[in-house]
Amino acid sequence: MLVDGVLAAALVFGGVGSTFAKGMFLGGPLALGLAVPVVFRRKYPVAAYYTAIAAGGLQVALDIRPSATDVAILILLYTLAAYTPRRTSIWGLAICLAGSALGILRWISLILFAGPALLAWVLGDSMRYRRAYYASLEDRAARLEHERDAQAQIAAAAERARIARELHDVIAHNVSVMVVQADGASYTLDTDPARAREALAAISTTGRQALGEMRRLLGVLRREGDGVNSERAPQPGIGELGELLDQARAAGLPVSFTVEGDPQPLPGGVALAAYRIVQESLTNTRKHAGPVTSASVLLRYSPDTVVLTISDDGWGDLGGAVLPGAPGHGLTGMRERVAVYGGSVTAGPRSGGGFEVVATLPLTPARAGAA
Repeated sequence: MLVDGVLAAALVFGGVGSTFAKGMFLGGPLALGLAVPVVFRRKYPVAAYYTAIAAGGLQVALDIRPSATDVAILILLYTLAAYTPRRTSIWGLAICLAGSALGILRWISLILFAGPALLAWVLGDSMRYRRAYYASLEDRAARLEHERDAQAQIAAAAERARIARELHDVIAHNVSVMVVQADGASYTLDTDPARAREALAAISTTGRQALGEMRRLLGVLRREGDGVNSERAPQPGIGELGELLDQARAAGLPVSFTVEGDPQPLPGGVALAAYRIVQESLTNTRKHAGPVTSASVLLRYSPDTVVLTISDDGWGDLGGAVLPGAPGHGLTGMRERVAVYGGSVTAGPRSGGGFEVVATLPLTPARAGAA
């Protein structure tokens, strides 16, 4: 408003000679009526414009010839076109052109006044369009930044969930084996020292394996090129099921393993999911199925799916065996792993006793992607 106030003052003093020709009583108010609205043109563009138009109409009616102060009408028309919708500024242009026609009839020498009015409107409308275009670009950039942040948060949450599943599977499996072996060593320490030493050796081996897997999982969190050479062991898969079952048997859980169908290579992610499902199922069996329990693992291949069935003959009440107030992360992790590849998993007590987990994993990326 300070800048526009200086402009309004210049307009008033620029037209002093002609507007005051009819006397101070008429010329002063007309000059102020044309120039003062310029001060408020940005905040009230419509009211400022029509106030100046009213002063200009009075000027024509009183036969006071235009002066430099009348440039205020062009400035206000430009502001009207730049700051209001086009449907509003069109009416302002029409009124200004009609006033120009009246001025031409009154003063023939002002035949060119309509041209500057049209030019002022075109410039103002162009400014309004550019301002709207820049505003849309800023809005789009803000939305893209917001979407980028949202995608980053989603990706971070998914990565945290994946790491949590891996940590849960590794820790729960290995710690359960170590607990069983430690209990066995404590029972046989006095009566059978050789068996106790075997159990302690198994605990040591399992602990080192757990540390190795933990080191590998934590290594993926480090940025490349940070100077730390973390171990990058390959992810386990179907080929490592034999070692997993041997470890379960060594911990005192009899496990049978059956393969049906024609074995075929599995995608890396599907193979890891299958391994983790078997690992978590056996861990749950050791934790919740009771002291005298046996388990069986069935791996069935079909042309487009692989089905894993892990069952035991224990108590068959896994849900009731979970600690009160603690969520069952194992079964949740299974469902999340299988859902990534478009498969399904069911888990529950068997009708004849025991507990059973059945997981179906698609082998074709098309089916997994569609799901």
